[in-house]
Formats: sequence, structure tokens, C-alpha cells
Amino acid sequence: MKYLLITLITYTADPVTGIQPSPAERLRDVVDNAVLAEELGFDGYGVGERHERPFISSSPPVVLSHIAARTSRIRLFTAVTTLSLLDPVRAYEDYATLDNLSGGRLELIIGKGNGNAQRELFHVTPEDQWERNAEGYELFRRLWREDKVTWSGKFRPPLVDAEVWPKPFQHPIRVWHGSATSRESVELAARYGDPLFSANVTNPIEPYADLIRHYRERWAHHGHNPSKAIVGAGTAGYYAAARSQDALDVYRPIFEARLALFTRLGVEPAFHSLADFVERSSALVGSPEQIIDKVGRYHKEFGHQVLHLGADREGLTRKQHRDTLELFQSAIAPTLDREIPNPPWPS
Repeated sequence: MKYLLITLITYTADPVTGIQPSPAERLRDVVDNAVLAEELGFDGYGVGERHERPFISSSPPVVLSHIAARTSRIRLFTAVTTLSLLDPVRAYEDYATLDNLSGGRLELIIGKGNGNAQRELFHVTPEDQWERNAEGYELFRRLWREDKVTWSGKFRPPLVDAEVWPKPFQHPIRVWHGSATSRESVELAARYGDPLFSANVTNPIEPYADLIRHYRERWAHHGHNPSKAIVGAGTAGYYAAARSQDALDVYRPIFEARLALFTRLGVEPAFHSLADFVERSSALVGSPEQIIDKVGRYHKEFGHQVLHLGADREGLTRKQHRDTLELFQSAIAPTLDREIPNPPWPS
């Protein structure tokens, strides 16, 4: 199995201390966490893209470029690149540049994105965002593979023998399709034979398992080898300690702060208590043995070979954060690695 840390760069006060960092401090923390992820042996580090409160992740290529300069091995993910909002030509230029700077360590997870404010910012409607996402990916995919592109579509000016530079380091890059509950993203991934990354963070397991089953069905429908399908899955939270009660005690204020944030944002949470959250969500909170068992139960439903954990401290001290990530690598990952095979992974 492969393991990623992912951040959406939420910009809120520390849930335990109440201290609000400056944007510069928050962004430096993101980069430092990526360096830590590489040091501890994680396989990838992802940066989300959102263009609205409470996030400051509007420019993943810039953040990932800084991470690329501070690391040498770890794969660099976007989580997700919102192609429904972007000009695919400009996105290609940014990410091809990043791919070169990183020595070919870039992996894209694309998706339509969420949030009314960012749709309004880019003049995208709920009715056309799926079409924009599919059209943008069609062009993006061709730009990555062809020296000159002639193309026309609905949402940007046409191209005639267009050359776009620089050429990427990887030929071609691997593109994942991020999906929460939408079959549109799943269909796009299956049609092109691309891997799927299930968000798997908001609801109980059922809608995500249904979506992944649909992906595998559509993958086979489009003539791809079923054994080649790759699935990744997120987690709603992570904190491990040698004793499960210690893990719950440390995580409780983090969960309560999340509920308070949902209230401020007007979002109805799926889980109203920590006990329910740990039991029915994808959160991995408890002892190493409990976490190994839970990942195994999800794997039976998903067949996933890539797992993401949250990259942020979320109220943990730096020592607590490092200790729990070290515990994952020393007491959890080795067992999962024996039981769940690795997906294809660039060296």
C-alpha cells in the first residue's frame, strides 16, 4: 500500500490554543509538514485547491514548487486541481513547469471542485461545471501528449497547431480523478483508463463503496483490464496512540472544533459525536491495532491500494503530530503493506 499526506490548507485558528497564524506562518507549516512526510517515509504529499474561505490553497503549483525545492523523493499531488475553473492551457503550463522542477514527481488529481463562492468568482455555474471539467480534461490530456494541438470546444477559444511550453518531464503524467459522490468523475476516469481517488471523508462508507463499484463496472465496460484499476481513498481524520483511550482524549477537542467550524459555515455534519465519528466515518482514531482493522474493513469494500491521511496538525503539538505519524509508519504501515499490494508507482 502507498500512503499520502494531504492538506487543503484550511486557514482557521488552532482548535486547542485559539491562536490564528498569519498566512505566511500557515503556508510555511504546510511546507514543513511535506518535509516531515518525506523524512518519515510517506510516499506522497498533496495540496488541495480552493478559492474561498476558510482556505488559502488557491495556488497549488506555487506551494508544490516550494515543496519540490525542499524535498527530493516524495511524490507531489494536487488534491484536487479544479479544471472546471481553470484554463487548461494555463494549468498545463504551470504543472509542466512544476513537473520539470521536481524531476518528474508530479501527480495530478483533478475534479470539478466544490463551493458556491469559488464558482461565482470564476463565473462557473452548477449546470456547466461538469461539462467544463470534462472538456478541460480532454484538452489538458492532449496538451500533455502532443507536440501541436488543434482543438475547439465550448468554454475557451480554439487552438490551431498550438505549441505549449515547456514540455513536461514525464511523458505523460498520471492523472487521477477525485470524486466524492459524483458518477460524472467516475465515468471520466473509467473512460480514459485513469485511476480514481475517492474523497471518503464526509459520509459513512456506503456511498463511496457504491461509487467505486460503479467505477470498476465502467472500467470493464470501456475495455480496460480489471486488474489494472487503481483506487485511492481518503480518511476523515487520523490520530493513533498506543492506548485507544489516549487517542480519543487527544482527538476530542479537534473533533469538537470541527463541529464548531461546520456550524459557522452552515454545514450539517454527518456525525454529531466523537464516538459515532470514530465508529462510522473513515476516521482512523485509536490504537494501531484498531486502525489496521478499520483500514482492512474499508479495503474489503474499496479494494484501494493508496491511503491518504490529513497532513495538518489540527491542534496537535508538533511533537504529538510527529509522534503519531511515526507510529503510523512503525506500527501500522508494515502490517498494511503485508496485507495490501502496492499499486504501480513511479520510482
